Amino acid sequence: MPHFASLVLPRLRHLALFSVLAAAVPTAADARVGGYNGVWNVTFATTRGNCSSGYSVPFTVTGSRVSSAGGGRVSGTVNSGGAVAVQVSVGASHASGGGRLAGTAGAGSWRGIIQGDRCSGTWQASRT
Repeated sequence: MPHFASLVLPRLRHLALFSVLAAAVPTAADARVGGYNGVWNVTFATTRGNCSSGYSVPFTVTGSRVSSAGGGRVSGTVNSGGAVAVQVSVGASHASGGGRLAGTAGAGSWRGIIQGDRCSGTWQASRT
């Protein structure tokens, strides 16, 4: 029995160390998600409703998370394929949107209630 333990225990320790190191190495999906990191300037256009159009808001992407880069409350996610889903609120106004980021540009649609008016439209983004 001592001979078995002297052969197996070092291998188990080696395997455990390898497992810990492998878990710390980023996967290809993690690298792709991180590929959207940075500040994105998002410009909104209204296609339905009585809301102003053409205003811009900066968003920050860090890993798979979308957050505000100034003004308002922004939360959302972006996946490894660039699909993005975001919720924005400023005071009593709130909106949600979705779309896709690719390289340094993105586009999608949004809808919400802005200053009491129900509106919807499109958005375009560029990474700064």
